[in-house]
Amino acid sequence: MRFDIYGRFQVDVQRENGAWAVYRAELGKRTLLRDVVIPPDLTADDLATYLDDIFHEYAQHGDNVEALPD
Repeated sequence: MRFDIYGRFQVDVQRENGAWAVYRAELGKRTLLRDVVIPPDLTADDLATYLDDIFHEYAQHGDNVEALPD
């Protein structure tokens, strides 16, 4: 699943070995964000809200984390 983080950057979130892995996606490459940890029991429906909580310091008033089509 791909998410736009306030129009500043995008992340890909995937299930790997029963856990969520978060990658920063830019210019045709992906980099694992090891410092972003998502609880393994979090549902896919709750990812955007959780990412908003993690990255809120990048937000300006009215900004949202948006799920992008696959």
